[in-house]
Amino acid sequence: MPTNGNKPLKLQFGLINHEGRYLTAEAFGFKVNASAPSLKRKQRWTLEQDERDAQVVYLRSHLGRYLAADKDGRVTCEAESPEATADSRFLIVAQSDGRWALQSQPHLRFFGGGADHLSCFAQAIGERELWAVHLALHPQANLLSVARKRYAHLCGSEGEVAVDSNIPWGVDALLTLVYLDGKYCLKTSDSRFLGNDGKLTAENGRATGYTLEFKCGKLAFKDCEGKYLTPMGPTGTLRSGRCSKPGKDELFDLEESHPQVVLQAANNRFVSIRQGVNISANQDDETDMETFQMEIDRQSKQCTFRTNAGNYWTLVSHGGIQSTATEVGANTMFDIQWLGRRVALRASNGKFICTKKNGQLAAVSDSVGEWGKAGGLGLVWTDHLSYTGKDEQLVLKLINRPILILRGDNGYICHHKSSNTLDASRSVYDIFTLQFSNGAYHIQGAGGKFWYVSSPGLVCSDGDTPEDFFFEFLEHGRIAIRATNDKYLRGDQGGTLKADGENADSSSLWEY
Repeated sequence: MPTNGNKPLKLQFGLINHEGRYLTAEAFGFKVNASAPSLKRKQRWTLEQDERDAQVVYLRSHLGRYLAADKDGRVTCEAESPEATADSRFLIVAQSDGRWALQSQPHLRFFGGGADHLSCFAQAIGERELWAVHLALHPQANLLSVARKRYAHLCGSEGEVAVDSNIPWGVDALLTLVYLDGKYCLKTSDSRFLGNDGKLTAENGRATGYTLEFKCGKLAFKDCEGKYLTPMGPTGTLRSGRCSKPGKDELFDLEESHPQVVLQAANNRFVSIRQGVNISANQDDETDMETFQMEIDRQSKQCTFRTNAGNYWTLVSHGGIQSTATEVGANTMFDIQWLGRRVALRASNGKFICTKKNGQLAAVSDSVGEWGKAGGLGLVWTDHLSYTGKDEQLVLKLINRPILILRGDNGYICHHKSSNTLDASRSVYDIFTLQFSNGAYHIQGAGGKFWYVSSPGLVCSDGDTPEDFFFEFLEHGRIAIRATNDKYLRGDQGGTLKADGENADSSSLWEY
């Protein structure tokens, strides 16, 4: 059984009608229309399945209200619960091209139309009753096979995607869903696309595009030949099988991909569990034993560190840190202090973790050592990541986001269409490359150019040389990004990305 402990992501999506417009739930009067040209918050719908009848679904708007259609075809979206009215019960009739027809379950009429003229009264499916599905989830996730109960990952030596991991560990377990022309491509962590023959290619094409189908709350990927992706053989090579209808073998869950990190201590060695249960900084290379999954609590914002064996770091007697906890509790929670290029961790006893002379970590320090001569983000570095501070400080390196997609309150970050700045309010996303550098990150975009901050505080994307940015994992699923001017990156009201945020608030927190 998988030991990652993640729940499947709730399926959120936009519905695009025959005119290329998105189904929208308005706050005023709980009205619905199909007038929006792009997918933003008001165009997001969540799919919920009836607990007693697996074929019946409910569509919940961003306002928490449910789509409903009465016997006369009138469409509303004001029901506060799916049980409030039988009119909120729908059936999905999937078409061969991946589009949906939505049929009222009690009245057997089909939902469609355009602009402000929506109804659910058609007796048959026509072009006006067909909706394309655009996933609104963050597109980077882990993929779990329902039948095998194993996770997909890039198998480097064979150059394929194998479905044989008990846990989604390391960079190879990250998959990115790329939406192109109504179809989805599966992109691996090394930026290759999965073809229906199981082979990986640098370019997307007909064989790498899939339509999504939903069955019993799960996902199926249908290829250009009408067949479905399925794990095959002993290693579960992911490729199209022979089935023209999805069964359990062809169903998948998408699960949230938590950040996974390696930590380097003041002795220049990596924190590890290779030696046993004691957490010690005593290794010179990065393996699964030196990789830890950060799970940030939604309420407290504290963090746990999970090992690839499924255990958690925990505070033990005399301040020691061990990997013996099997459940989250008070002693497994840590506060993180973000110190530019480094971090400090405070345990539940109120003490900071430091590195002893033998490399073992222990929460016994009352304070964090001072920064080097330059102070703040300008720490003086020497060879091999050595520094002038004390041993409460650790380098934290994110390892499972070599390609980066960022989404804020107003949309995704993309290259601006007509300038060298970045737009933080788009409904589609650009993919950026992330490079680690001495406790900071360099962000690379189109044409190999780098992000940098101009003198007015604008974040630009055409730099020839890299500039440092500092990541702070502040909330569950969200990071803040600080520039070298000590300001946070935020999207302003017009969507322009600027490095002028004084605090990490909703405008400067990014899903990643």
